[in-house]
Amino acid sequence: MKKKVALHNLGCKVNAYEVEAMQQLLENAGYETVPFEEGADVYVINTCTVTNIADRKSRQMLHKAKKMNPDAIVVATGCYAQADTEKLKEDTAVDLILGNNQKTQIVEALEEYEKEHAKQVQVIEINHTKEYEELSISSTAEHVRAYIKVQDGCNQFCTYCIIPFARGRVRSRKIEEVLSEVETLAAKGYKEVVLTGIHLSSYGVDCDNNLLHLIQEVHKIDGIRRIRLGSLEPKIVTEEFTGELAKLEKICPHFHLSLQSGCDDTLKRMNRKYTAKEYEEGCRLLRKYFIHPAITTDVIVGFPGETEEEFATTEAFLEKIHFYEMHIFKYSKRQGTRAAVMENQDPEEIKTKRSAKLLALSAKMSKEFREYYLGSEQEVLFEEQVPVDGTPMYVGYTKEYVKVAVQSEEKLDNVMKTGKITAAIHDDLYL
Repeated sequence: MKKKVALHNLGCKVNAYEVEAMQQLLENAGYETVPFEEGADVYVINTCTVTNIADRKSRQMLHKAKKMNPDAIVVATGCYAQADTEKLKEDTAVDLILGNNQKTQIVEALEEYEKEHAKQVQVIEINHTKEYEELSISSTAEHVRAYIKVQDGCNQFCTYCIIPFARGRVRSRKIEEVLSEVETLAAKGYKEVVLTGIHLSSYGVDCDNNLLHLIQEVHKIDGIRRIRLGSLEPKIVTEEFTGELAKLEKICPHFHLSLQSGCDDTLKRMNRKYTAKEYEEGCRLLRKYFIHPAITTDVIVGFPGETEEEFATTEAFLEKIHFYEMHIFKYSKRQGTRAAVMENQDPEEIKTKRSAKLLALSAKMSKEFREYYLGSEQEVLFEEQVPVDGTPMYVGYTKEYVKVAVQSEEKLDNVMKTGKITAAIHDDLYL
């Protein structure tokens, strides 16, 4: 009888990709994938360590798995497993610890555990490896788009971030491996790919390659109709980079440029390697080469030492740039980072107040960005039929990631259609 495995992901799109890759390795070895509920023989939790809260959620999920079946093998893998191995060694809920760059070994590690029935720990010194761990997928739970991991690790060392210690230095995936995976997915009908990584802009710094060349090669693959990019660093957005991207018709003008703060003093304390002026220049270039591009970002409020004046500078900068969407985060201490021991830590009530102001600004700017498309002809890649206010409608996205719905007798799953956007059903959904 097949052994049943349940997998659960915590954290980013890279983590989600790795869970799907591990699932396929396990299924190829004869395991049956089941929901993350009672009754599995093996529970695999891909953990996250980006904040102290992420650590706590990771521990909670590991304990939940053991509680659902005390006889099951509970596997902790991913960033928390890498960053806090010693704590997990003492945790009786965990049977097998797989650090980063060890996920390809999951089948063999489970076989070893079955022989020994003793806690297994497979964790390498992640900062000492230059090897990219070759995981791949041939299908994905997404309906029409596939996330493709092309890079791992980070060399930036922002003062608030633990990820370089959990993921190691930059390691780029071989271009032929990326192209092979995209070709496999295209042959299965996927029309859209999203290139992603821990620090995507660093792709190629460890080899004779770069992100632009990778994108150009993916663009040549038949069947792929759209290419999206994961989070980019502002300084990669040069005249040459943007001008060359604009020549590629499959590129979606939907760019996530990580900001964190619009105040230079705050950026300096964060060890972000650009100024607000340099960031603004990147946005200017995107708007020079693309018509009404969707520019999204991340902002941290309440970073240690952030004064009212610094916050006001950031708020004014955000209004000036006018984003499509902003992800607003209240600064959260992460033990082991330089920011955690900085002076002038802002109280929670100040962070909450600042966060609320920026969330309101984000909602206003998002609404204004979407309204631009009213009355225009847009190409939409439809994903699935869902009830919208009780009416079955097909829902999909434009290249700028504006969500659109249509009533149709025709089956539109994974179908591209061009039509006129006529009205707003909700603030974030257009007819």
